[in-house]
Amino acid sequence: MAKKGKVRIITLECTEARKEGKSPSRYTTTKNTQTHPERLEKKKYNPFLKRHTLHKEVK
Repeated sequence: MAKKGKVRIITLECTEARKEGKSPSRYTTTKNTQTHPERLEKKKYNPFLKRHTLHKEVK
């Protein structure tokens, strides 16, 4: 049986798009849950808003 890995695939969703009534952009990335147990936040490009915005990890 395979072991459960410490690296997980997570989804980052734009926080500013919903406030403006536009569809949020989503990105997928990996995260090592042992070294970074807290939620991840990154500035990524949102093509709907045509600017860089804050993206937070969703469940």
